[in-house]
Amino acid sequence: MIPSGSGAVAAARRRLRGGPEPLSWRLYTLPVCASTELVLDRLLGAGATAPLAVLARRQNHGHGQQGRPWCSPPGGVWLSAALPWPEQPEGTAALALAVAVGLALELEQLGLQPWIKWPNDLLLHGRKLAGVLPRLRWRGGRIQGARVGLGLNGCNAVPPEGINLAKALACPHHPQAQPQRLAGRVLRALEWASAQARQPELVRCQAERRLWRLGSVEHGGLLWQPQGLALDGALVLQRGQERVCLQRSF
Repeated sequence: MIPSGSGAVAAARRRLRGGPEPLSWRLYTLPVCASTELVLDRLLGAGATAPLAVLARRQNHGHGQQGRPWCSPPGGVWLSAALPWPEQPEGTAALALAVAVGLALELEQLGLQPWIKWPNDLLLHGRKLAGVLPRLRWRGGRIQGARVGLGLNGCNAVPPEGINLAKALACPHHPQAQPQRLAGRVLRALEWASAQARQPELVRCQAERRLWRLGSVEHGGLLWQPQGLALDGALVLQRGQERVCLQRSF
């Protein structure tokens, strides 16, 4: 497999000014696939290295947290990427939070106010706009790199609990809601995450400012109130005088 169809996305990324230093992405774009995660698996298994991204116009079997199906019709950004990450886990940011903040910063440039629903969703007006599936690749106690699966609703059809960017921008054909434009912003969000990998406190503070705190969280059969985020990305919960940190593995 060779990189193909990536010129428009790369051009969209170049048009975005400011932000972190652009990475030298190797981009693969596909009209349809079962899952961009599976394609990325094959590429990495064949020796491809980060920064690497696979985008599909449509997925037949996309999945999110805990293997739940993720609807991936045309009009959204369905992407899996491998990006550089520090080898030593100590003193690094939480990958899911770093990506969520990077994406939130991009959406805020469009005049929107996204919220991070812990551990890996972005909301607009209380409805799901994007999901992030983060994974670290390990070997011998060292991190070999970061992997991120990401789905972002652009101008695609969404279920009742979801929202797309076109609706949020009140324009069904808004240019910023088109997949190629959005994919450029997603790449820049991933670049921000990679650039801030050694800034865990900065990432935590930025994520906590955008943390969705409405409603209680069930843990251990009890209801808790979200209070904030720990440095490692855990959700801090409180019930009366008791506090716990809730971790979520991917």
